[in-house]
Amino acid sequence: MSARGILFVHAHPDDETVSTGSTLAHYAARPDVHVTVVTCTLGEEGEIRVPHLAQLAADQADQLGGYRYWEYRNAVAALGVTDTHFLGGVGRWRDSGMMGLPANGHPRAFWGADVDEAAADLVAVLRDRRPDVLVTYDPDGFYGHPDHIQAHRVAMRAADLAADPGHGAGEAHDVRKIYWTTIPRAVIKAQFAAFAGASDNPFAGAASVDDLPFGSPDHEIDACITAGPRAAEQKRAAMAAHATQIAPGDWLDLLGDKLGDDAAAAEYYRLVKGERGPGEGPHGWESDLLA
Repeated sequence: MSARGILFVHAHPDDETVSTGSTLAHYAARPDVHVTVVTCTLGEEGEIRVPHLAQLAADQADQLGGYRYWEYRNAVAALGVTDTHFLGGVGRWRDSGMMGLPANGHPRAFWGADVDEAAADLVAVLRDRRPDVLVTYDPDGFYGHPDHIQAHRVAMRAADLAADPGHGAGEAHDVRKIYWTTIPRAVIKAQFAAFAGASDNPFAGAASVDDLPFGSPDHEIDACITAGPRAAEQKRAAMAAHATQIAPGDWLDLLGDKLGDDAAAAEYYRLVKGERGPGEGPHGWESDLLA
């Protein structure tokens, strides 16, 4: 029996780890599953959390993208992932920065990419790997980052085009299930409380959880991957590999200490195409994206 496949589309190096690291480690460890990670940019506009590397920044040497490429290679290795692809080739599209910044207008900014052009490369990957499942962000890119929004648009367009026998070269492939990453509002509430008053509070500026523009109520979530201690350990190692973005003592680094490794490693998804598999637990959520 040939391996089943699951393909993830992410915007920047480190997104694969922060959003779906436990899930990647879980499926990469299964011999019956082929895991592919597609990344759209090198993350050139990222904030640098390591002082002695500050001059790599976009407004100085502009070398952060190359550095993050190697962080990414080490991170996916820690997760056990061996099949990776940069959309259009390494460096084809550039990190656009946060919404409304001058970086959005860079000639190679992913935010300004022609969706069909960017999707054409992903169509070729989908037809070559032939995954059963595609994972990406929701239409708001989970939290509104332009590259996450664009990754969503490109992934969804590519899924449509890949299934069209009349489009392009190669044998058409219809992805069976598509998921968008999310997080329960109840989990956000627990994180909000855990980091209240902390020096590295990721929710600083929000008076309450209701002010945060992301997350889903329990009834809108379809799957939760709780991959166990080994995957949690791999996710921590992968986060450590992304040293310019996640420094020791950052909130992401402390999440397991504050809420427990099980809570930090759990990852949640909304099913937007395909048939939902058997559910488990009090909410009836899927525990296998391939079910």
